Amino acid sequence: MILKTDKVIKDYTDYNGHLNVAFYVRIFDLAADVMLDNFNMGAQSVKKDQKTTFVAEMHTIYNQEVKLGEEVETHVTYVDHDKKRIHYRLSMFHKEKKYLAATNEVISLYVDLSKRKVVEFDGDRLILMDDFIKKNSSKFIKEKLIFENKLKKNN
Repeated sequence: MILKTDKVIKDYTDYNGHLNVAFYVRIFDLAADVMLDNFNMGAQSVKKDQKTTFVAEMHTIYNQEVKLGEEVETHVTYVDHDKKRIHYRLSMFHKEKKYLAATNEVISLYVDLSKRKVVEFDGDRLILMDDFIKKNSSKFIKEKLIFENKLKKNN
């Protein structure tokens, strides 16, 4: 699932002439917001229910540089969850040349902002995530997951 397309602008580049580390993370973070909105855990959820996710851990791999003026697509390439955590990996591809530029693997906690506490996912969010996983799991890239043992499936 393609979440977002971005063009590398001058402000995103560094003195090496390519996308700066901070902006890889920014692009991934904004793409994750699209995914989280689809799971009813993004900006609208904060306004309506005071519930959202907080990133607990992140692992980014930079495979190949992206330069000024080039476009990238960010895809969801893996999703799983337990009662309180969502584990996902986003992959950034060069739009024209189709190479994998970077991956961003994340563990986020589901948080009730009214209490500032980690809570269990609400049933509607579980259904949205489980439906997405069921429809897309055959396309997931499960190799080299850093956080695959972080979920607590039996707790």
